[in-house]
Amino acid sequence: MQKKIIKLTTILLIVFILGVFFAGLNQSSFYDTKGQAGQKLTYIKLEDFNNGTLITKINLKKNNFMLINFWASWCAPCRDEHPFLIRLQDDKRLKILGVNFKDKKNNALKFLNDFGNPYDKLAKDEFGRYSINFGIYGIPESILIDSNFVILKKFIGPITDADYNDIKKIIRK
Repeated sequence: MQKKIIKLTTILLIVFILGVFFAGLNQSSFYDTKGQAGQKLTYIKLEDFNNGTLITKINLKKNNFMLINFWASWCAPCRDEHPFLIRLQDDKRLKILGVNFKDKKNNALKFLNDFGNPYDKLAKDEFGRYSINFGIYGIPESILIDSNFVILKKFIGPITDADYNDIKKIIRK
């Protein structure tokens, strides 16, 4: 009798664990902002790259459009997208906030010295803690927002020529 109870308990436990696992797979994750175009970024907290002060929505309020770009010096695709960021920096309607992701400060500075600095403001996320709030799970990734912090588009992977053209079209409207 006791062996039957142990077997039944074990089977029920396995069924319960599998049920929780499959239920979790079907739920939408807060972590990803790709499908959240049209929604507001409600929480912005980043650390300034140079002096460590906090960058919040208050510091970013006066911008028409902002491209928040998550990058690192060790990221090869970040090098591929960098010329597009350099070209975007000339448009006065757009500000670019660079978030240096899990990188060493000296390496990041060398990268910017070698390839140019397209960023109007530079933040750091040394341990990847702040980027989670933006749904970032790899780099490079960029989020285009308007002055009300509404997500207009998210770019997963390096910005391409087509993405560059999309950004220009969106900020011209």
